[in-house]
Amino acid sequence: MKDKIRIALALDDLGVDYIEGGWPGSNPKDAAFFKEIREHKLKNSKVAAFCSTMYKGNAPEKDNNLSAVLDSGVDIAVMFGKSWLLHVNNVLKVTREENLDLIYLSISYLRAHGLRVIFDAEHFYQGFLDNAEYARAVLKTAKDAGSDTLVLADTNGGTTTNDIFEITKQLTSTMSAKFGVHIHNDSGCAVSNTLMGVIAGATHIQGTINGLGERTGNADLVQILPTLELKLGRKVLKQNSLPKLKKVSALIYELSGILPNPSQPFVGANAFAHKGGMHSDAVMKDAKAYEHIDPESVGNTRKIVVSELSGASSLVGYAKEHGVLLDKSDGKLKEALTRIKELESEGYSFDLAPESALLVLLEKLGMYKNHIRLDYWQVTSEKGADIAVVKTGSACETAKGKGPVNAVDIALRRALSKTYPEIAKLSLTDYRVILPGSINSTESKVRVTVELSDGASKWRTMGVSNSIVDASIMALLDGVNYYLWKNNIEQREQSTQG
Repeated sequence: MKDKIRIALALDDLGVDYIEGGWPGSNPKDAAFFKEIREHKLKNSKVAAFCSTMYKGNAPEKDNNLSAVLDSGVDIAVMFGKSWLLHVNNVLKVTREENLDLIYLSISYLRAHGLRVIFDAEHFYQGFLDNAEYARAVLKTAKDAGSDTLVLADTNGGTTTNDIFEITKQLTSTMSAKFGVHIHNDSGCAVSNTLMGVIAGATHIQGTINGLGERTGNADLVQILPTLELKLGRKVLKQNSLPKLKKVSALIYELSGILPNPSQPFVGANAFAHKGGMHSDAVMKDAKAYEHIDPESVGNTRKIVVSELSGASSLVGYAKEHGVLLDKSDGKLKEALTRIKELESEGYSFDLAPESALLVLLEKLGMYKNHIRLDYWQVTSEKGADIAVVKTGSACETAKGKGPVNAVDIALRRALSKTYPEIAKLSLTDYRVILPGSINSTESKVRVTVELSDGASKWRTMGVSNSIVDASIMALLDGVNYYLWKNNIEQREQSTQG
């Protein structure tokens, strides 16, 4: 429940109009959310409760579903009702007239108690294609009962974009009402269908951050909101909120226990990443050459990726991101690029660990030297633990760990901290092993990436070897070396400024 409160507060800060907090009659957790959220004063958003029309055979005042909405303390209900005869006949098993009565009585009951009602016409597009006259009758009934917004739902996500436009346009041009759209992504068209609904006249949209939802998900607001604002000129959020979008997206992924999608439009790590040399060169001359918007407008950043496809321009751009200004004509760049491509052919993938590529470049330029000489390492396994011995310079340390890599990491840090005490603040925030070679070969090389953090920033480095421990050590050493180089740069900058 605390996670839901965090999400609601983040959405309020972003400036969405409505936050559908759940179905108060369905489970204790949702009921608790509505009680807790009342303790927080929202600045921009209104909290709505989700519900269905009353159950057949009930009177409105005796329907637990409607009573739970009233007890939740909200001012707005989002109520769904059937608009496809298939559901009316085969799911609810009521007559056409009985379904219309359920809709009318449910909405009018909540309206009589002072609530606004947003009516979601479930499976509307399927219902309209099956029987347009009845689908229209459902909307008219909801409007006559007092619903101020009629939401057309593509609940099974199967409607094509042209049908979304044509049907929505028919309704917005012939009925005097406020229309909305609620689109699922089963055909991969939820975002485009939502946008087409807006172009056809809908002014209310429903969706989720990152498109999370049943089956293949709902319409992704992370893609819809910036498109509406930046491309279609529709003001949908409060002023200056759009740059918060990436952080909100990251929060939802974190609380959902899902890894962020690096290829997600607008906010993904790769959304503004340029790998090809020609692309990188053009972007550095004019960002509009390969970027459809300013990355910062949605809270993202441009990234120049170093890889086997890179040219000198990519390296110049990547170095600039790290405060190193280079001349594209410098012959050392070619040497660095050649070495990077050699390493890629050996199993490295620098788009996954860009800071290791930076060290290669800086070494060729004479701007970096390896601070750490690893003279010896050994790992032995005992029952329940692994013991590592590491010698670097005059320091020799032994450590016990949960696995060989953990043991080596601890021993290496102990040894290095005697010379470089500042590395004590470093933490290992991610560790990954990939087999770039054939999985059938017992001699396949292992690619290890590590992510280190000093609390203020994170960076990724890589090692490749036939031994997972050796590859891990290489990656860790690169990570520490990058940190030491970075600190030296900062110290020089501070000295220059002083």
